[in-house]
Amino acid sequence: MKVGVLALQGAFREHRRHLEALGAEVREVRLPADLNGLVGLILPGGESTTMARLLSEYALWEPLAAFYRRGGVLWGTCAGAILLAAEVLGAPPQDGGFQRSLGLLEVTVQRNAFGRQVDSFTTPLEIAGLDGPVEAVFIRAPAFSRVGAGVEVLARLGEQAVMVRQGRVLASAFHPELTRDGRLHAAFLGQITEAQSVAVR
Repeated sequence: MKVGVLALQGAFREHRRHLEALGAEVREVRLPADLNGLVGLILPGGESTTMARLLSEYALWEPLAAFYRRGGVLWGTCAGAILLAAEVLGAPPQDGGFQRSLGLLEVTVQRNAFGRQVDSFTTPLEIAGLDGPVEAVFIRAPAFSRVGAGVEVLARLGEQAVMVRQGRVLASAFHPELTRDGRLHAAFLGQITEAQSVAVR
Protein backbone atom coordinates (compact mmCIF):
# COMPACT_ATOMS: atom_id res chain seq x y z
CA MET A 1 0.00 0.00 0.00
CA LYS A 2 1.57 3.26 -1.14
CA VAL A 3 0.34 6.37 0.66
CA GLY A 4 1.45 9.98 0.68
CA VAL A 5 1.89 12.79 3.14
CA LEU A 6 1.67 16.36 1.90
CA ALA A 7 5.11 17.68 2.82
CA LEU A 8 5.00 21.40 2.11
CA GLN A 9 4.93 22.48 5.75
CA GLY A 10 3.89 21.25 9.17
CA ALA A 11 3.99 17.90 10.95
CA PHE A 12 4.40 15.60 7.94
CA ARG A 13 7.38 13.66 9.32
CA GLU A 14 5.38 12.61 12.36
CA HIS A 15 2.62 11.21 10.16
CA ARG A 16 5.20 9.42 8.05
CA ARG A 17 6.70 7.71 11.09
CA HIS A 18 3.28 6.40 12.16
CA LEU A 19 2.42 5.09 8.69
CA GLU A 20 5.78 3.39 8.20
CA ALA A 21 5.52 1.78 11.63
CA LEU A 22 2.30 0.20 10.37
CA GLY A 23 4.01 -1.18 7.28
CA ALA A 24 2.84 1.35 4.69
CA GLU A 25 5.11 2.59 1.91
CA VAL A 26 5.14 6.38 2.25
CA ARG A 27 5.98 9.13 -0.24
CA GLU A 28 6.29 12.81 0.65
CA VAL A 29 4.19 14.89 -1.76
CA ARG A 30 5.49 18.29 -2.88
CA LEU A 31 4.68 18.30 -6.59
CA PRO A 32 1.69 17.06 -8.65
CA ALA A 33 3.69 14.13 -10.04
CA ASP A 34 4.29 12.86 -6.51
CA LEU A 35 0.61 11.84 -6.34
CA ASN A 36 1.02 9.23 -9.08
CA GLY A 37 0.35 5.71 -7.83
CA LEU A 38 -0.82 6.74 -4.35
CA VAL A 39 -4.03 5.38 -2.84
CA GLY A 40 -4.24 7.63 0.22
CA LEU A 41 -2.93 11.01 1.33
CA ILE A 42 -2.62 12.82 4.65
CA LEU A 43 -2.75 16.61 4.78
CA PRO A 44 -0.93 17.35 8.03
CA GLY A 45 -1.28 19.94 10.72
CA GLY A 46 0.69 23.15 10.38
CA GLU A 47 -0.26 26.67 9.39
CA SER A 48 -3.18 26.54 6.97
CA THR A 49 -2.62 29.97 5.40
CA THR A 50 0.99 29.10 4.58
CA MET A 51 0.00 25.68 3.30
CA ALA A 52 -2.68 27.19 1.06
CA ARG A 53 -0.17 29.61 -0.43
CA LEU A 54 2.29 26.79 -1.07
CA LEU A 55 -0.44 24.70 -2.73
CA SER A 56 -0.91 27.58 -5.17
CA GLU A 57 2.83 28.05 -5.65
CA TYR A 58 3.33 24.36 -6.48
CA ALA A 59 0.11 24.12 -8.55
CA LEU A 60 -1.31 21.38 -6.34
CA TRP A 61 -4.96 22.43 -5.91
CA GLU A 62 -6.40 20.74 -8.97
CA PRO A 63 -4.14 17.65 -8.78
CA LEU A 64 -5.34 17.08 -5.20
CA ALA A 65 -8.98 17.36 -6.29
CA ALA A 66 -8.27 14.99 -9.19
CA PHE A 67 -6.61 12.54 -6.79
CA TYR A 68 -9.87 12.43 -4.84
CA ARG A 69 -11.96 12.00 -7.99
CA ARG A 70 -9.80 9.01 -8.98
CA GLY A 71 -10.73 7.28 -5.72
CA GLY A 72 -8.02 8.45 -3.37
CA VAL A 73 -8.65 8.51 0.38
CA LEU A 74 -7.81 11.75 2.21
CA TRP A 75 -7.25 12.60 5.87
CA GLY A 76 -6.71 16.16 7.03
CA THR A 77 -5.45 16.85 10.55
CA CYS A 78 -5.82 20.35 12.06
CA ALA A 79 -4.65 22.67 9.25
CA GLY A 80 -5.18 19.81 6.82
CA ALA A 81 -8.82 19.62 7.90
CA ILE A 82 -9.20 23.32 7.07
CA LEU A 83 -7.86 22.70 3.57
CA LEU A 84 -10.48 19.99 2.95
CA ALA A 85 -13.52 21.97 4.11
CA ALA A 86 -16.29 23.45 1.98
CA GLU A 87 -16.24 26.69 3.98
CA VAL A 88 -13.61 28.32 6.21
CA LEU A 89 -14.34 30.97 8.81
CA GLY A 90 -11.77 33.18 10.54
CA ALA A 91 -9.30 33.73 7.70
CA PRO A 92 -6.80 36.54 8.32
CA PRO A 93 -7.99 40.09 7.46
CA GLN A 94 -4.93 40.64 5.24
CA ASP A 95 -6.35 37.87 3.02
CA GLY A 96 -9.69 39.61 2.86
CA GLY A 97 -11.17 37.14 5.34
CA PHE A 98 -11.10 34.43 2.66
CA GLN A 99 -9.15 31.23 2.63
CA ARG A 100 -9.13 28.89 -0.33
CA SER A 101 -9.94 25.24 0.36
CA LEU A 102 -10.55 22.05 -1.61
CA GLY A 103 -14.24 21.84 -0.72
CA LEU A 104 -14.19 18.04 -0.52
CA LEU A 105 -15.85 17.89 2.90
CA GLU A 106 -19.31 19.38 3.46
CA VAL A 107 -18.48 21.22 6.69
CA THR A 108 -17.80 24.73 7.86
CA VAL A 109 -14.51 25.02 9.74
CA GLN A 110 -13.86 27.74 12.29
CA ARG A 111 -10.14 28.43 12.47
CA ASN A 112 -8.52 28.65 15.91
CA ALA A 113 -11.82 27.70 17.56
CA PHE A 114 -10.00 26.47 20.68
CA GLY A 115 -7.85 29.57 21.11
CA ARG A 116 -4.27 30.59 20.46
CA GLN A 117 -1.00 28.64 20.77
CA VAL A 118 -0.86 29.33 24.52
CA ASP A 119 -4.29 27.73 24.89
CA SER A 120 -3.05 24.36 23.55
CA PHE A 121 -4.09 21.31 25.53
CA THR A 122 -4.22 17.52 25.51
CA THR A 123 -7.27 15.52 26.48
CA PRO A 124 -8.53 11.94 26.26
CA LEU A 125 -11.05 11.66 23.45
CA GLU A 126 -13.46 8.89 22.53
CA ILE A 127 -13.48 8.13 18.80
CA ALA A 128 -16.20 6.07 17.15
CA GLY A 129 -14.85 2.66 16.20
CA LEU A 130 -11.87 2.65 18.58
CA ASP A 131 -11.65 0.58 21.73
CA GLY A 132 -10.84 3.28 24.23
CA PRO A 133 -9.94 6.98 24.14
CA VAL A 134 -7.01 8.49 22.27
CA GLU A 135 -4.75 11.22 23.60
CA ALA A 136 -5.87 14.21 21.51
CA VAL A 137 -3.48 17.17 21.14
CA PHE A 138 -5.22 20.48 20.32
CA ILE A 139 -2.93 23.28 19.06
CA ARG A 140 -4.65 26.39 17.67
CA ALA A 141 -7.25 23.83 16.68
CA PRO A 142 -10.14 24.40 14.32
CA ALA A 143 -13.63 23.04 14.93
CA PHE A 144 -16.40 21.88 12.64
CA SER A 145 -19.05 24.50 13.35
CA ARG A 146 -21.41 23.14 10.68
CA VAL A 147 -21.66 19.52 9.66
CA GLY A 148 -23.54 18.92 6.42
CA ALA A 149 -25.78 16.06 5.37
CA GLY A 150 -23.84 12.88 4.77
CA VAL A 151 -21.05 13.85 7.15
CA GLU A 152 -20.57 11.47 10.09
CA VAL A 153 -19.32 12.88 13.39
CA LEU A 154 -16.74 10.46 14.82
CA ALA A 155 -15.77 12.48 17.92
CA ARG A 156 -16.98 15.41 19.95
CA LEU A 157 -15.33 17.50 22.63
CA GLY A 158 -18.26 18.62 24.69
CA GLU A 159 -20.84 19.63 22.09
CA GLN A 160 -18.21 20.48 19.49
CA ALA A 161 -17.52 18.10 16.58
CA VAL A 162 -13.77 17.51 16.33
CA MET A 163 -13.49 14.51 14.01
CA VAL A 164 -15.69 13.78 10.98
CA ARG A 165 -15.87 11.56 7.92
CA GLN A 166 -17.64 11.92 4.60
CA GLY A 167 -17.08 8.95 2.32
CA ARG A 168 -13.35 8.82 1.53
CA VAL A 169 -12.53 12.05 3.38
CA LEU A 170 -11.52 12.09 7.06
CA ALA A 171 -10.78 15.20 9.10
CA SER A 172 -9.69 15.71 12.68
CA ALA A 173 -9.24 19.00 14.51
CA PHE A 174 -6.44 17.59 16.67
CA HIS A 175 -2.98 16.11 16.08
CA PRO A 176 -2.90 12.28 16.39
CA GLU A 177 0.57 12.29 14.81
CA LEU A 178 2.06 13.94 17.92
CA THR A 179 1.33 10.96 20.17
CA ARG A 180 2.56 7.35 20.20
CA ASP A 181 -0.94 6.01 19.59
CA GLY A 182 -1.14 4.67 16.04
CA ARG A 183 -4.76 3.49 16.08
CA LEU A 184 -6.11 6.37 13.99
CA HIS A 185 -3.39 5.89 11.38
CA ALA A 186 -4.27 2.18 11.33
CA ALA A 187 -7.93 3.13 10.85
CA PHE A 188 -6.92 5.39 7.95
CA LEU A 189 -5.07 2.52 6.26
CA GLY A 190 -8.10 0.33 6.92
CA GLN A 191 -10.34 2.82 5.17
CA ILE A 192 -8.03 2.79 2.15
CA THR A 193 -8.24 -1.01 2.02
CA GLU A 194 -12.03 -0.79 2.24
CA ALA A 195 -12.19 1.83 -0.53
CA GLN A 196 -10.03 -0.32 -2.78
CA SER A 197 -12.20 -3.39 -2.20
CA VAL A 198 -15.32 -1.40 -3.11
CA ALA A 199 -13.63 -0.09 -6.27
CA VAL A 200 -12.92 -3.60 -7.62
CA ARG A 201 -16.42 -5.02 -7.02
